[in-house]
This record gives sequence, structure tokens and C-alpha cells, in this order.
Amino acid sequence: MISLAGHDVVHSWSKFVLTGIGLGLLIGVTLTMAGVYRGMVDDAQVLLNNSSADLWVVQKNTLGPYAEASSINDDVYRSVLGMRGVARAANVTYLTMQIRQGSRDVRSMIVGIVPGEPGAPGHLLAGRHITHSHYEAVADIASGFKLGDVLRIRRNDFTVVGLTRRMVSSGGDPMVFIPLADAQEAQFLKDNDAIINQRVRTAQNPAFNKPGVLDAVIASQTSNHYVNAVLVQIKPGFTAEQVAQPIRQWNRLQVYTRAQMEDILVAKLIATASKQIAMFLVILAVVSAAIVAFIIYTLTMGKIREIAVLKLIGTRNRTIAGMIMQQAVGLGVIGFFIGKVSATLWAPMFPKYVLLLPSDALKGLLITAVICVLASLLAIQAALKVDPAEAIGG
Repeated sequence: MISLAGHDVVHSWSKFVLTGIGLGLLIGVTLTMAGVYRGMVDDAQVLLNNSSADLWVVQKNTLGPYAEASSINDDVYRSVLGMRGVARAANVTYLTMQIRQGSRDVRSMIVGIVPGEPGAPGHLLAGRHITHSHYEAVADIASGFKLGDVLRIRRNDFTVVGLTRRMVSSGGDPMVFIPLADAQEAQFLKDNDAIINQRVRTAQNPAFNKPGVLDAVIASQTSNHYVNAVLVQIKPGFTAEQVAQPIRQWNRLQVYTRAQMEDILVAKLIATASKQIAMFLVILAVVSAAIVAFIIYTLTMGKIREIAVLKLIGTRNRTIAGMIMQQAVGLGVIGFFIGKVSATLWAPMFPKYVLLLPSDALKGLLITAVICVLASLLAIQAALKVDPAEAIGG
């Protein structure tokens, strides 16, 4: 039996191969876009795993420290520790900002932690954990920082004493852990001019300019006793909801379980990005189908005489249609494997984490086959209309 794909490989191999490469690169982009979405979801889950928390206690009527601003008093954790079923509780702050190291800036998430408590980094690749109460930092290696580097955070310098891996925010920014008191200062610290201006305004306010009052007001304005959340670990034998409900009821705070926080990060925080990626995937699928349809149609029209000969010797239409469809699927399979290899090679070069799952690759192969089958229908329709007389005509 004549193979149309084999005929093209033998007589028009450059066109067939170049078409497969072009289609493969397009499929590679499609797989990469799916990997970007998977990476965003994985970043969100890694953020929750790294916190080592079962519950997140945040400001009431907010979505928590990752999706919305949250501010609670830093003594709340003492009340939480006294609640039934609570094993450990610790304050934490989060602040995304540019960190200066030498002559370069790195966008990072500053995490203020209590060493050894929930929220602190677990496994280190190098160095040690934070042991001093000020001016030490542990950084994720994605930041590019090295042991001994001096980082400028607001007015203060911090020395990198430890390195960790896959400690990132939901947006993929590398985390830099510093002591809680330093993070509180960095989050709410004003510049010198603003502090002086505020002191002058306070002193000129008749309500505050009284003996014993002015100094207390100024002191309260230059200190920070707030954190973004309290991370809670529960005791064995208790469910998250059992522990969360009394905290909501008696402390007038919002409490999220692991499942609720994951839903906030995935369903709300990255929802718009996921919809945008889905639109790109649809567009890429349509473009891929159009390319395959055009190429198969062009190749089929270039073999009109061969198809007419087949019809003249009695070849059934089903056989001719099958050969054209095989050619389309063969082109798609070649393109898929080129795309899979390409996506695997360039994925580590992306600034954000790209997660390529085998299940997504399998789905991509099946979708590619379906697209190629549908794209071949136009060429099949044109082939079946060929008059057998063309085999003996001019």
C-alpha cells in the first residue's frame, strides 16, 4: 500500500521535517504555558508547606496575609497559645520589596520570623539558621544571594547566614527570612523627613501637646506592635476546624484552615492569571490546527495524480482517507516529541518555576492527535473529490 507520509519523507523531506519542527516548537510553547500554570499552583502550595502551619490567624474580614493586607497585634499569639488544641503559635510578617545587594536589586518577599517557630525555614542547603535577634538573614538560592552577602533592607544591613531552596511567595519571588523585630521595623518604618514632620505636627496639635502626653504619643508613632498573621500548629487528636472555631468566636479574628488558604491562593489569587493562560492555550490549539490543516491540504494537493491513480485502480475512499489521516497524525506525533524535548530544555531558563507534569504531556499528546485528525478532514474532502480520469489526463 502506498504511504503518503512516506512519499513526502522521501520526495519532500525538507518540507515535512521543517513543518514538524515548526509545529513542534508551537506545541513546546503550549506545554510550557501549561507548565507555567502548574508552577504557579505549586508555588502556592509550597508557600503553605513552608509555613508549617495548620491554621492562619489573621485580621477579621480579610483573606489573610498572602491575598490581602492583614494587621493584628503582636500579643495575640499569647491568647491563641492558650486555646484548646493549640500546640504552637508564632507571629509572622510578610513584605514584598526590592532588596539591594551591592549594585543590584532583587525583588523578594521579606518574612519576619521567630527562629525555631512555625514560619521559619526548615531544611537549609548551606550555612545555619538565624540565631541572633537582629541583622541576620536566610535567603532562597533563587535570589542569587550567597553566604556572607550583605543585604540592604530599608536602613539596615543584614548578613546572609543560611541558604534554602524552593522558599518562594505565591508570585514566585524568593523569600528572605529575617528576625521578626527587624521585619516589623522594615514594614512600618518611615524615612527621617516623614518622622520629623510627624513629630512637628503632633507637637502642634493642642490635644497632644500636654505634659506627659506628647512623649507617649511620639513613642507610639515610632514603634510597631503589629504582625500580619499568627501561624498555628494543632495538637494530635484535634481537627483544624475544632481549634479554629473558638479562636474566631472569642478573639474576634479570622482563622483559615489549610484547605481554605489553598483555595484562596489558587481560586482567588491566581485566578486571573490562570484564565489568561487558558486563553493562550485555546489560541495556540486553534493556531496549531490551522497550521496542520494548511500543511496537510498543501501536501495532499501536490499528490493529486497519485490519488487519482489510487482511485483508478479501485482503492476505496476509506483507504485514501486513512492514509491522509495517518500523514496528519504522523506529523503531529513528530511535532509533539520535538515540542516535549524543547519545553524540557528551555523550562529551567524561565525566571519563574515551570512544572512539566507527565500527565499534562500525555493529555497534550492526545489533544495533538485529535487536532491532527480534525485538521486532516479538509484535505480528505478535497482528495475524495479527485476525478480518477486525472490519472490519465494531461
